[in-house]
Amino acid sequence: MATTLYVLHLLGAVVWVGGMAFAILMLRPAAHEALEPPQRIALMEGVFRRFFRMLWHVVPVVILTGWAMWIGWYWGFAASIWHVHAMHLAGLGMAGVFLFVALGPWARMRAAVAAGDRAAAAAALDTIRKAVTFNLMLGLLTVAVAGWGRFGG
Repeated sequence: MATTLYVLHLLGAVVWVGGMAFAILMLRPAAHEALEPPQRIALMEGVFRRFFRMLWHVVPVVILTGWAMWIGWYWGFAASIWHVHAMHLAGLGMAGVFLFVALGPWARMRAAVAAGDRAAAAAALDTIRKAVTFNLMLGLLTVAVAGWGRFGG
């Protein structure tokens, strides 16, 4: 059972952090080079609609499998080593950023796109970009902490 939890946790983290890396480091710059603002907003609306829909499933899996491993593998809060606490804090922070984006600027962007308000959609998209960039940095740091703690002490 522990292996299944670990694999689900890793796959969820890869999808979440990898999706953010792709969106910020590859898709966004390519869209800015190739598309005019109206097409860029439409593309990013479609991308984030799919990505955030997936994250509503992935984020709980990552958190719940992390907690299950924390209790079953690392013997709970008091007995855990430093990197498990750091991953937990960072994971909850990342989930908080996701909730902020999904319930705030993403909702505003969808409403602006539906209303044909390109300026409001672009402003919301910029807020999403900043939050996802922050979350990507936090996610990469979390992955580094996980690797360091697991194999580096």
